Amino acid sequence: MPSPRMIHPNVPADYLNVISRAVFSAGLSWAFVDGKWDGFEDAFEGFDPLKVAAYDDIAIDRLTADPRLYASRKKMAATVENAKALLAIEREFGTIRVWLDSFKTYADATRDVSKRFKYLSKTFGAYYFLYISGAKIADFPTFEAWSEQTGEAHPRMRELVASNEGRDVGGPRTKKAQPSRRKRSPRTGAH
Repeated sequence: MPSPRMIHPNVPADYLNVISRAVFSAGLSWAFVDGKWDGFEDAFEGFDPLKVAAYDDIAIDRLTADPRLYASRKKMAATVENAKALLAIEREFGTIRVWLDSFKTYADATRDVSKRFKYLSKTFGAYYFLYISGAKIADFPTFEAWSEQTGEAHPRMRELVASNEGRDVGGPRTKKAQPSRRKRSPRTGAH
């Protein structure tokens, strides 16, 4: 299976594209999302944040009904909010690159990314966005270190890193089992 398309963001639309790919890939096969991505780029007008930030509920409904896309109204609405967040970053920092390069630590970066953007977790979503964006953070973890710290063994991310860096990528091959967060039933002991 080929690794996901790698882009190197240069303009705000590129950053929204990367963020949106992480959002829409959550819980789905990257191959599935990659097969639909041209439709996403067309439907979201090249992910131009100025255009996307102006989308209203009618536009979100139109996107949700578009057969070229994976229909998740929450993720469509999140993309609109993420476009607004990118525009706010540009107002605050001048450019997205200046914001990305302002972080002293990876922990600070992941905290801020997951706070500013909808559906970008502190684990995979933030790592993917910061890696693709080329954030210059002194303690940015290698894929192997990130995988060990988080218990994530994301195979497509492994392939993307290997392809991008031209090296064999180690780390765990399977995700660590996570304890259930559901409470046990006092009567049956079942979840």
